[in-house]
Amino acid sequence: MLLQVLDYFGVAVFAITGGIVASRKQLDFIALLFFATVTGIGGGTLRDLLLGVPVFWVENEGYLLICLIVSIFLWFSAHWVERLHKPLRWADAIGISAYCVMGAAKAMTVGDTVLVAILMGVSTATFGGILRDTIAGEPSSIVKPEIYVSAAFTGASGFVVLVHLGLPPAVSAAVAASLALVLRGGAIEFGWTLPGYRGRTKT
Repeated sequence: MLLQVLDYFGVAVFAITGGIVASRKQLDFIALLFFATVTGIGGGTLRDLLLGVPVFWVENEGYLLICLIVSIFLWFSAHWVERLHKPLRWADAIGISAYCVMGAAKAMTVGDTVLVAILMGVSTATFGGILRDTIAGEPSSIVKPEIYVSAAFTGASGFVVLVHLGLPPAVSAAVAASLALVLRGGAIEFGWTLPGYRGRTKT
């Protein structure tokens, strides 16, 4: 049950980030809907295609309805949402924490290995945001020095490890998602980073 909630929640939160980006560019409603939908379902679509399973929003159009509802909400209230504290970055962080767990969980349900499950968690959590930023022509957080992909990796890895240790999936999901959110939140608020490559490069 918790994993299903995380799935819907992840789509909704990522759709919010896409809608915020579109509203900042003062795009029309259809463009805003496009941004919200692509961002909301992008990571999960990549996950399902790589896993070779039916694409989740094709089987259940409720996910598309969520993106539509989010778009309508933001069309009328984006200027209010922008008054919140770093709404785009925090919504993205929440989406990452939910989707890194959901991506890993779905890979495990189809019998994939630990490494594949972790990769699916990271891909699911980050691909929608990458699509959003690429289409919008904005610098992606994935190439910034602050913790981003590492948060998704930690959450996905944590979920897989905890499940293999025998913890219930719901407990594992809650702990792993919280860990990912703490790491990403620390990067947003305090600039947490990991050491970058310092080797000599050819010119």
